[in-house]
This record gives sequence, C-alpha cells and structure tokens, in this order.
Amino acid sequence: MSTVPAAPSSEPLSEPARLIGALVAPAKTFADLKRVSRWWSPFIVITIASYALIVVAGQKVGWEQITENSLRMSPKQAARLESLPSEQRPAAMERAVKFTRIISYAFPIAVNLPFLLIVSAILMASFNFGAGAEIPFRTALGVVTYANLPGVLKAVLAIVSLLAGSNPESFNFQNPVATNPGYFMDPLASPLLFRLASALDVIVIWILVLNALGFAAVSKLKRGTTFAVVFGWYVALTLLMAFAFS
Repeated sequence: MSTVPAAPSSEPLSEPARLIGALVAPAKTFADLKRVSRWWSPFIVITIASYALIVVAGQKVGWEQITENSLRMSPKQAARLESLPSEQRPAAMERAVKFTRIISYAFPIAVNLPFLLIVSAILMASFNFGAGAEIPFRTALGVVTYANLPGVLKAVLAIVSLLAGSNPESFNFQNPVATNPGYFMDPLASPLLFRLASALDVIVIWILVLNALGFAAVSKLKRGTTFAVVFGWYVALTLLMAFAFS
C-alpha cells in the first residue's frame, strides 16, 4: 500500500532573514515566531538606529537648538523659562539642555523597552481574553518588536535629512521627518488638530499593519479580528492623548 509522503516543514529562518522578512515578507517571518519567539535582535537594531539619530541630531542640530525647538512646542514650559529673572535664564536653559540630552540618550532603552512590553501585554490580553487566542507573552513581544522595525527606516530618513542640511530650527525627535501631515503644521495654532494629523503617520500605519498581520500569523484568529483590535486600540489611545494634552 503506497503512502503519500508528508509535506516538508518550512525551513526555519535565520535572524537576518527574519529582520529583512518582517519588512518584505511579514507573513512568513511572523509564522516563524511560533517556532522560536525571539525579540532581542529587532530591539537591538531599533536601538542602534535610535542612537544613530540621537548622535547625528546632537552634531547637526545641537542640544541647545533641540531644547529650544522642544520648548516652542510646549508653551507652558517656555513661559516658565521666560518668567524667570533675566540673570537666572542662562542657568535654567543650561539645565534644560542637560535634561534634554540625558532623556534623549535614555529613551531608546529606558522608555522604548517598557513601551514594547506594555503594548505586547495589552495586545496579548486583548486577543487571549477577548478573542479566545492562546498567545504566549514571549510570542506577543516578538510580534510587537519585529513589527516596529519600520521605525528604523524613519530614523534613517531623519538622519539623511539632517546630513543633507535640513533646517535645524524645525527638528524635533517626536516628528523628525515628513511622514505625516502634522510635520507641515504649526503645533501651537491648533494643538488638537496637530496631534490628530501627526497620528496619520505612514510609518506608524505600517507598524500597525505588521502587528495585525503578526498576531494573525501566530494565532488562529482572522485578520479582520486582529486588524480591528490593533487599529481600535490605536484610535482610542490617539484620541485620548490628543484631547488630554491639547
């Protein structure tokens, strides 16, 4: 009696193949996370790109200018600085510049890593308890971290823009390159509209799509469900932040 040979299992992906595949072949890459759920390699790449942007910005824009740009986007902080006696302003500005530099260098690890952990936990809980999936946290963290790799492209574009001689007075880390309508707007003219426009970022939307595809690939959920959950959370949090800080 003849038997039909079993179909060969797909070949495991190497880490470099995963990193590239997350951008060009996400379905295959995220399916491979069910085999081995790693997250450290994309996090290292994202962190290196972040520090590269920080170093270039520090050299091409300067930390004093970066701080001044940040203050222009925060009228309350700028008003507090202006309210100080003239003889105290230089020291206060020096402290603000130092604080900006420290926060910037700490951000890729001290802020970005907890952010990835929190997002992974929220999405894992949403899919497991809300949609009946059984996604381990390590797998969820792998999906979210790989899905954030397009942020590397945004950092590279910002670096190229700075090296090409973009206006230092318009640079800020929150919106470093023209990937959303908010980049072309005055944040002080309409803070709410600026925040909503900034949320329509092509890189962020790419990241959201990859998250939805990733969670569909590592579970039995339909893509419609994962897209609804991922984009639903983003819209809800965007509206909450926009109205709370505008």
